[in-house]
Amino acid sequence: MIYKDFKGLRISQMAFGAMRLPLKSKDNSDIDMEKAAELVDRCMSAGVNYYDTAWGYHDGRSETAMGELLKRYPRDSFFLADKFPGYDLANMTKAEEIFEEQLRKCQVDHFDFYLIHNVCETNIEQYLDPQYGIVPYFLEMKKAGRIRHLGFSCHSNFDNMVRFLDAYGKDMEFCQIQLNYIDYSMQDAKRKVEYLDRAGIPIWVMEPLRGGKIVPMTEPFMDRLEEIRPGDDPAAWAFRFLQSFPEVVTILTGISDMGQTEEKIRLFSKKDPLSGKEMETLMSVVDEMLSQNLVPCTSCRYCTSHCPMGLDIPSLIDLYNEHRFSKGGFIAPMAVSALPEGKRPDACLGCGKCEKVCPQQIGVSGIMKDFVKILAEYPMMN
Repeated sequence: MIYKDFKGLRISQMAFGAMRLPLKSKDNSDIDMEKAAELVDRCMSAGVNYYDTAWGYHDGRSETAMGELLKRYPRDSFFLADKFPGYDLANMTKAEEIFEEQLRKCQVDHFDFYLIHNVCETNIEQYLDPQYGIVPYFLEMKKAGRIRHLGFSCHSNFDNMVRFLDAYGKDMEFCQIQLNYIDYSMQDAKRKVEYLDRAGIPIWVMEPLRGGKIVPMTEPFMDRLEEIRPGDDPAAWAFRFLQSFPEVVTILTGISDMGQTEEKIRLFSKKDPLSGKEMETLMSVVDEMLSQNLVPCTSCRYCTSHCPMGLDIPSLIDLYNEHRFSKGGFIAPMAVSALPEGKRPDACLGCGKCEKVCPQQIGVSGIMKDFVKILAEYPMMN
């Protein structure tokens, strides 16, 4: 296992992300605790010592699950990270209430790492507004020893990240950003990395595989990578890409099944950053992929809990992307036609509630409207 130093702590570069734990059913809160325990045990045995959860993961069940799974180990054998759910503005007046509940659910008396969660365009004003006192409250919790290290996660544009750092940079010990070979340009991650490096703020990585979206790479793109690095799949390229940044301390990766977990453990067993030629080729491939103009959904599922129609928005966007990438075809129309009428894109009310909590700032209502228009061309939808 690769380890990085952070203020004298030895942190595994592979971090256990508890947003996509194995499920017993299609219910996102129905965590398969037996399988999840096997995954935690395997990661522990491999030397993974950083475990990340959050208030909204698995519809509120992730923290409870991780509390049960990790209490089987000595408290000093792992680092536990949690986050304040500021993506929902209704929580801005509930910092103390939520924090106490998080400690209870995780069955701990302190968090090793705690993050001001999802600083973005929809909540930056509230995070900066002194009437809510979000950062000051958590600084008090740090002073009291209930938080060892305080940082923030950021899905915002570059300017709003800088605004937050201008206000609280002296208090932030690390920053978690969405970094992968797609978002290096798509989400301006390159400029964020450079800024954080200049500011001396270590980087935590989230969405290294964009929720698995960068793993199924089409043949023309994969063939070019295969020429210079035979045998490496897109996931290997993704993690080796991240190893190329010395500023990165740890990389959160969703742990869902044993096969993927074993592969990730293998990839983090030794340092193997991209060579100059490999980086150049990968960036060229990415430029061509982005020209396809796909919607950058990561399936975090914040949107689904706020949709009054209960639409499975990430799945619908997957189908929308597939249809656009394939430039037609029957797969998306067939899949949508199999859905109940009230769960199709035309059921979208255009209320925008999902868009207010979307870390990617995706215009979901416009996409659903466009999807309806596209699907109307297919007989099976009529």
